[in-house]
Amino acid sequence: MPCYLVETYLARDRVEERAACERRASTAAKELTQEGTGVRFDRSIHVPEDELSFYVFEAASAGDAAHAARRAGLDPIRVVEVASSGKENA
Repeated sequence: MPCYLVETYLARDRVEERAACERRASTAAKELTQEGTGVRFDRSIHVPEDELSFYVFEAASAGDAAHAARRAGLDPIRVVEVASSGKENA
């Protein structure tokens, strides 16, 4: 299944919300899967200096990944397909 990177804004003064955002992303993906739209939350990456957070979802389409992000209360700036080197599994 393809992976999608969902880019969101997270202000420096709200960085303590990161863990809650990850939990909501995971919950949203599980709910969508239970409803018949296969989505899996993989991980997030936060770049405090740029006030950006990236959420990686496995999904059939960018639209499904964006839907999971919106359901999680994230405000997607953009959603792009990504490829992994696979080294994280080595």
